[in-house]
Amino acid sequence: MRRYDWLKETQRLDPERDFLRIHRIITTYEFPWDVARALELALYRTYAVPSIGRLLARTAELTDRTQKRYDDTALLLDSVVEHGFDTEDGRTAIRRINQMHRSYDISNEDMRYVLCTFVVIPKRWLDQYGWRRLSENEQHASAVYYRTLGRHMGITDIPQNFQEFERCLDDYEHAHFGWDEGGRRVSDATLGLMAGWYGPLAPVVRGASMALLDDALLDAFRYERPRPAVRAAVRGALRLRARSVRLLPPRRRPHYARQNPEIKSYPNGYTIADLGTFPQGRPTGSCPVPH
Repeated sequence: MRRYDWLKETQRLDPERDFLRIHRIITTYEFPWDVARALELALYRTYAVPSIGRLLARTAELTDRTQKRYDDTALLLDSVVEHGFDTEDGRTAIRRINQMHRSYDISNEDMRYVLCTFVVIPKRWLDQYGWRRLSENEQHASAVYYRTLGRHMGITDIPQNFQEFERCLDDYEHAHFGWDEGGRRVSDATLGLMAGWYGPLAPVVRGASMALLDDALLDAFRYERPRPAVRAAVRGALRLRARSVRLLPPRRRPHYARQNPEIKSYPNGYTIADLGTFPQGRPTGSCPVPH
């Protein structure tokens, strides 16, 4: 295989029909590390919407059990990528996601915004720090993949293409980003978790993470803006990494989130049906989406 052979394959496929295959190539062959970082950033952005940050703080999952919540989210989302929508494992992962969301009063607009971050933020990350950019075909397939996931989650008024996802995200952030004490607590816990993965380098990693946040996000959490020199150094290092990755041979085997070293909660393995939380007092026995 040559470096751009996976791109050639995605270009041959139909993004409406073969969206799962294209999305798997993007996330598990071409950009597994970048997509993992981009999805971390995507979920992190949602904390700056007060209704989302406040709810996450109230559940305490991301403040008291941060590592497990991180792991469960990554593993459930990745199970759908790995197994698809029409397999037992894929359906089980979606059912668990729906059962957890059904236990809380979450608006359709907030759910749709979170879905938009999954589409838009990886593309924006790869534009800046990827070893190549996504093609139009790949962008289209990504939008179809998350459009399909959104329907399985019972979300309504889902954007139909990448441009609509992007416009929906930008408009929602402009209207709703703002300060909330709970959102700030969840943000601090998440930054602490990610920095803690690197031991004595934790302060450096935390500073680098802050340098990747845009001003609107920093202002919503009332963080001090990093110095321009720090931002330039961090972003320059990521672009240098991208140039190095471009010289590597293509990946021949898929790399899934369950293989990432930052997934730490299940050293002896896990069962998809046991992932996530099981809140008490609300019905969680069935999927809210009609089949």
